[in-house]
Amino acid sequence: MGNSNVAPFVKWAGGKRQLLPQIKERMPKKYNYYYEPFVGGGAVTFELLPANALINDINKALINAYRQICNVPEAFLEAVNKLDSEMLEKRTEDLGKEYYYFLREHYNDKLMKAEYDVELAALFVFINKHCFNGLYRVNGKGLFNVPYNNSRRVSVDEKAIMGISEYLQGVTIMDGDFEIACKDAKKGDFVFIDSPYAPLNPTSFESYTKEGFDIESHQRLAKLFDELTAKGCYCMLTNHNTELINELYGNKGYIIDVVSVKRMINSDASNRVGEEVIICNY
Repeated sequence: MGNSNVAPFVKWAGGKRQLLPQIKERMPKKYNYYYEPFVGGGAVTFELLPANALINDINKALINAYRQICNVPEAFLEAVNKLDSEMLEKRTEDLGKEYYYFLREHYNDKLMKAEYDVELAALFVFINKHCFNGLYRVNGKGLFNVPYNNSRRVSVDEKAIMGISEYLQGVTIMDGDFEIACKDAKKGDFVFIDSPYAPLNPTSFESYTKEGFDIESHQRLAKLFDELTAKGCYCMLTNHNTELINELYGNKGYIIDVVSVKRMINSDASNRVGEEVIICNY
């Protein structure tokens, strides 16, 4: 399809933008349907623009933004532009900060009431652009808790939003478990699995389960990878190069390539170069 305007509309932790060249060179030459069960910010989907695709994420606020941009792009843009222009009217740093926290509270209030509407989508994108590090993170209660980053930039590129909306018309958008998202994958389909990172330090698994992706989830995903392989699907999975991941996918005849990456979201600069693995079953 190739629309040069299409690019991710949010920054997502663990996004695959910098791995795109390595992912693309390992893609199957031909495939039927494209599945992405952990779409996140959509860096890979928006780079490939597959004609027949299913995208999924467990994060309902994220998927609501995809749906609103798909279905009502003009209303979405109007809502975001209104938030941006109100932000610009706040002449001082303190007023800008106050406005951000007011909107963050309103956003969390809507989340608690499960109001998945165009306003929530606009708030979601606005907050992503104006929070520290552009990082989407919620606390144990499921509330968004990232502080303000003191920026006045516009939240969206209108052309990109219209391009995304046009592309998404042909895409199935789901907000559930990864296993359900892949249940119809057939022989010759391509499943790209940008799985939630396994912690580099196994003892940090306790704190990790609040995102809902615990060690059992990693084991269940590895089982799904094996099942999809048996069905004849092309599967590619990315994660940190950890012992757990090597244990789950090693010795099964899969190709495991180790690649170096820069880790942006890490306060200690010495830890910013890491290793990731790209695992393929073909």
